[in-house]
Amino acid sequence: MLTEALAALAAAGGTAVVQAAGTDGWAEIRQAVARLLARGNPERELVELQQMDRTATVLAAAPEQAAVTRQEALWQSHFEALLESLEGTERAQAVAGLQALTERYSAQGRPDQGTVVGNTFHGPTAIHTGDHGVQHNNFGPSV
Repeated sequence: MLTEALAALAAAGGTAVVQAAGTDGWAEIRQAVARLLARGNPERELVELQQMDRTATVLAAAPEQAAVTRQEALWQSHFEALLESLEGTERAQAVAGLQALTERYSAQGRPDQGTVVGNTFHGPTAIHTGDHGVQHNNFGPSV
């Protein structure tokens, strides 16, 4: 059983994979994840690359939140299985690799998310950041 911190790291890894799908960083994270999960086994790396491709296909075809949540959970379980299967130095190396992956690709998958900089607004203004949100704005009298 994983500690809460390792389970959270696995969840962050799943989120990073899904956030990077369809971005410029996809090819790089695809390779990094496959390499991390395969642990030097070329056949296993090919299987992981194919799974990454299925994830990208699923998310491109069905980008709604339910599909995103399923794919995040899928990759979280992959990372949890990896961490549970390792001990000692091997686990520490996998943890370091997964931490580096999440730090690099979470930010790359969604550059500048939630940031609004250098804008000047005169009059009614509405700003919306994030994915899959809905915003309704009415300026002036109700009709």
